[in-house]
Amino acid sequence: MSTANGSEAPPAGARDGLALGALLAGATCIALSPIWVRVSEVGPTVSAFWRVALAVPLLWTLFAVNSKSRKSLHKGEFLPLLATGFAFAGDLAFWHWSIQYTSVANSTLLANLASIFVTLAAWLLWQQRPSGLFLAGLVAALLGVGLLVRSSLSFSPTALFGDALGVVTAMFYAWYLMSMKGLRGRGAATLQLMAVTTTITAVILLPVALASGEAMLPQSAPGWLKLLGLAWISHSAGQGLIAYA
Repeated sequence: MSTANGSEAPPAGARDGLALGALLAGATCIALSPIWVRVSEVGPTVSAFWRVALAVPLLWTLFAVNSKSRKSLHKGEFLPLLATGFAFAGDLAFWHWSIQYTSVANSTLLANLASIFVTLAAWLLWQQRPSGLFLAGLVAALLGVGLLVRSSLSFSPTALFGDALGVVTAMFYAWYLMSMKGLRGRGAATLQLMAVTTTITAVILLPVALASGEAMLPQSAPGWLKLLGLAWISHSAGQGLIAYA
């Protein structure tokens, strides 16, 4: 099959394999973020802000040098972009607080219930019925959530609250993924979406971070390096690869 510019598009199997590889690589990058948040020299809300604020220059630079990513955004895409940025702001804010209250394992696993919420929403809104195998996996996942919550009761007095924040995170992340999928379906390039939505998220989180009362700046060079890892590896690389996938 030829693309619009006359070049040959890769076969569907190759595209699926590339998307799956990008998804796994993105998940690996994002899996590092709870560690950086836990050892960060700033609080959870401020680290969420720096996660996107430090990524903004990198993403816009990559977008500027990549001519294939340039595309004019239509007025009708403004509200979906704003919603995507808001959804990701909620995702980061709740997840970073969840990491402070419960274990890194619990907060990460519960945040990844987003895949379940996405599938349920697609089922209810667009009648995309999941397979029997997925439903069996859903039951297993929910049983696992029950075990996590049960263990949290004996872990610490705040762990159950952290678990609840992890579930709220999953809802916001599902909203973000579905919004990103919709924008990608309209033809928007990954780098363009990442640059615009990351900027929106940073603008939303800045007043929240300032109002939190947390220290805005890390106290050492290693503290900045942790935030850069959070911004460039977990967000720019991790979320970018997932958006592409």
